[in-house]
Amino acid sequence: MGLLSILFSVPVLLAVLAIILLAASVKVVPQGYQYTVEQFGRFTRLLGPGLAFIIPFVDRIGRKINVMESVLDIPQQIVITRDNAMVSCDAVVFTQVIDPVPAAYEVNDLVRAITNLSMTNIRTVVGSMDLDQVLSNRDDINARLLAVIDAATHPWGVKVTRIEIKDLTPPADITEAMARQMKAERLKRAEILQAEGEKQSAILKAEGLKQSQILEAEGRREAAFRDAEARERSAEAEARATSAVSDSIAKGDVNALNYFLGLKYVEAFSRLASSPQQRTVIVPADFAGLVGAIEGVKSLTDAARRTSGEAPPADGGSPLVTRR
Repeated sequence: MGLLSILFSVPVLLAVLAIILLAASVKVVPQGYQYTVEQFGRFTRLLGPGLAFIIPFVDRIGRKINVMESVLDIPQQIVITRDNAMVSCDAVVFTQVIDPVPAAYEVNDLVRAITNLSMTNIRTVVGSMDLDQVLSNRDDINARLLAVIDAATHPWGVKVTRIEIKDLTPPADITEAMARQMKAERLKRAEILQAEGEKQSAILKAEGLKQSQILEAEGRREAAFRDAEARERSAEAEARATSAVSDSIAKGDVNALNYFLGLKYVEAFSRLASSPQQRTVIVPADFAGLVGAIEGVKSLTDAARRTSGEAPPADGGSPLVTRR
């Protein structure tokens, strides 16, 4: 029975040994990683993502390198600027392993090495600038840090794709002074804008007044021109009438004399009737003779109008009498 049990256990042991050897020789590498293979402690090759085989008990997996882009937080630290102001700053670094062999064997503790390198260069770059430059030129700081850190990590097989300053916090007293300065600047800009607005308003009001005065002057000039034109036409008509009367007098026409007498008579009577102190109007006894004189003048005036080419009045009345 002992021999049978030994003969039965041998295949079982061989099967178990085969399973162990198969498990030791088959490796599955996940996507985004690369494994290094060491033979008796010496690097021999890389295993890419997928199924891979190694020699059991001779080869072993050395380092498991993550080749995906990673984000590394840089701890917050206090940095003294060139003008002796203390600034609290931290950052984030985006890195990617492009050569797994140097990343595995050229540096010990890659993450700590990149962290310390970033902190040192942040102190160097920020310390070479004034506080105002640090607070206003964050993009310049990022670019300078990226160039320096990427060059330093290149021998390690690491590519620094981006570095960003997350926070820049000056001391409380400097922050308060900056707030007061910003408030003063904003008040100054507000006063300047208000003064500009008042200036533009005054200019527009002056322009409007100027245009109004120009239009008013033009209106007065136009009215004066029309008044002068009317007076000129009236004078021309009076001159023509006077000329006609003079001609009639030269010819011995008695109606011309009656015209002048009637005209003066009517003017005197008009002043008498329009006087503000006049309450009673006395009609002359020879008013009928005046009307006859005016009727005689009518024929003279019509003759003068026919001579000058003008049409007689449409109502057929005398030019000296206004019909109401």
